[in-house]
Amino acid sequence: MGDERPHYYGKHGRQRPPGCTDIICCIFLLLAIVGYVAVGIIAWTHGDPRKVIYPTDSRGEFCGQKGTKNENKPHLFYFNIVKCASPLVLLEFQCPTPQICVEKCPDRYLTYLNARSSRDFEYYKQFCVPGFKDNKGVAEVLRDGDCPAVLIPSKPLARRCFPAIHAHKGVLMVGNETTYEDGHGSRKNITDLVEGAKKANGVLEARQLAMRIFEDYTVSWYWIIIGLVIAMAMSLLFIILLRFLAGIMVWVMIIMVILVLGYGIFHCYMEYSRLRGEAGSDVSLVDLGFQTDFRVYLHLRQTWLAFMIILSILEVIIILLLIFLRKRILIAIALIKEASRAVGYVMCSLLYPLVTFFLLCLCIAYWASTAVFLSTSNEAVYKIFDDSSCSLTAKTCNPETFPSSNESRLCPNARCQFAFYGGESGYHRALLGLQIFNAFMFFWLANFVLALGQVTLAGAFASYYWALRKPDDLPAFPLFSAFGRALRYHTGSLAFGALILAIVQIIRVILEYLDQRLKAAENKFAKCLMTCLKCCFWCLEKFIKFLNRNAYIMIAIYGTNFCTSARNAFFLLMRNIIRVAVLDKVTDFLFLLGKLLIVGSVGILAFFFFTHRIRIVQDTAPPLNYYWVPILTVIVGSYLIAHGFFSVYGMCVDTLFLCFCEDLERNDGSQERPYFMSPELRDILLKGSAEEGKRAEAEE
Repeated sequence: MGDERPHYYGKHGRQRPPGCTDIICCIFLLLAIVGYVAVGIIAWTHGDPRKVIYPTDSRGEFCGQKGTKNENKPHLFYFNIVKCASPLVLLEFQCPTPQICVEKCPDRYLTYLNARSSRDFEYYKQFCVPGFKDNKGVAEVLRDGDCPAVLIPSKPLARRCFPAIHAHKGVLMVGNETTYEDGHGSRKNITDLVEGAKKANGVLEARQLAMRIFEDYTVSWYWIIIGLVIAMAMSLLFIILLRFLAGIMVWVMIIMVILVLGYGIFHCYMEYSRLRGEAGSDVSLVDLGFQTDFRVYLHLRQTWLAFMIILSILEVIIILLLIFLRKRILIAIALIKEASRAVGYVMCSLLYPLVTFFLLCLCIAYWASTAVFLSTSNEAVYKIFDDSSCSLTAKTCNPETFPSSNESRLCPNARCQFAFYGGESGYHRALLGLQIFNAFMFFWLANFVLALGQVTLAGAFASYYWALRKPDDLPAFPLFSAFGRALRYHTGSLAFGALILAIVQIIRVILEYLDQRLKAAENKFAKCLMTCLKCCFWCLEKFIKFLNRNAYIMIAIYGTNFCTSARNAFFLLMRNIIRVAVLDKVTDFLFLLGKLLIVGSVGILAFFFFTHRIRIVQDTAPPLNYYWVPILTVIVGSYLIAHGFFSVYGMCVDTLFLCFCEDLERNDGSQERPYFMSPELRDILLKGSAEEGKRAEAEE
């Protein structure tokens, strides 16, 4: 290692030209991208997203699609929804009952027998198969599946008609009925329908909740954007103030976080006291159960007590950490000051997360569109359905030739109807593999984009550290220079690190899939083994992310390949493990407090505004179904915005820390081998290192 010198190591910051690293991995990445594009083209050629948007009737025709005969029939109607509870649905992904496209779902209870002898027959016929002619007897119509035996009041859900089941005084009802006629003259309890529709009704409640949330977004989106802009302004202001007042800002941030949490505890206590004696406020959360209207929970004393306990625990933990880490915080503040200077000289680095976000959006969009086209590139498969015992059931058939085929004669009651989308060709058999490849390439490219951002930022900040005369020796455009070097020389190394992480991530996805499949099994050993594997690979992913991050910093400093950089970074951290524990985690803790300060401030402001506690000029908060919807949106969005700004600082601190460790090992502060760190950073860090060393010797 004695002959290796950083790119930025040299008089007046002159750089040693780097060489290309991990060329084989670069070639593999390019070939994989070409294959990924080919998969996308094949999927787009064979896929049909209409299969996801529009429901399909028994003939494989889309409902509600423009330009077809079902253009004005957007809903799918099931003749007998009870049969959807059949195990055959799990195998064939299609209910074994005739399905037709209808203009509207049934809005009344009516049997075929009663409708035929009344004026409602014209209404009833629109729910029969297309082209139905009343030239058969009742038994023949029901046997051939030309018309449903009974119509039940239904509601559309995802363009499909499901029974409108509800409870009235503890009795299950459909419309105003508690029983229905099965078409053979006998009446049955509505409970028989629940097995076929209970899942639909659960989804219906979820749909109603989703619609209310959507309504809240439509009336509050303007104020949500204003809240996010405020969060962005606060984050930017905080970063700018760190540039000039790092020490003061850190202590102000710590005090503000303590005060914000203290106010939260006080507010929870006041609400807890206010509800004392109110009717129903002493009901426990367990007794209340899950409610879609979350405002109900705010009327319970137990809710505010839980909030108060959680905030109190956080307050105590933060205060204890500050007491025990007070000296180390001073060292971390010095490193943050140095990072503030580096960010100040490379201000455009604060905007680089937008580039990463844009590239990640491209990866997500390509992956999602390819997945949709792959999942819809199957062909319509028709199979024989028969309620009686027929040996030909589930065999493939052709709906055009089925009436005159030998199968129809062997099974007179059988029907040839659309079953699912599939195929028997090699392409269709390879669809699962293509989906796995699609997911794997998404992980690989997404990790590559993140790695590119880390190397770019690390290269820009390393150029600041290794400049002997700051800022005179800095390159004109350090961020763009680092970005160009990363793409030109180190694409293979970035691809190598991203590949390792992608392999672990795709294994975790497969384990999650297998875990879902094994949930119904009672094998405790298999469940225990699966849990252990998931835990191990989760830990492995976290370790690889940590190692990759530091390896990318070493790549930016030395231009070595990925394996060499990872090895050097790991042993460098191990040789400075005390400094890692002191500085890295403390600075992460301080940055977390900064994020909490911004998120907490904006969240409190959003809470007071959307609960009508405050008004902005003449405007007031819009009426909402759930005021927690915009509040949570603002809080999550504020955290993501603050994380984007502070991630630049985090990368800067990590880069400067590794550069500092390298500087200490390679230089001694003499005129021949001067330190590249600033005098302020040298005084604080070397003093802190000496104290840590004395403490370690005393313990021995």
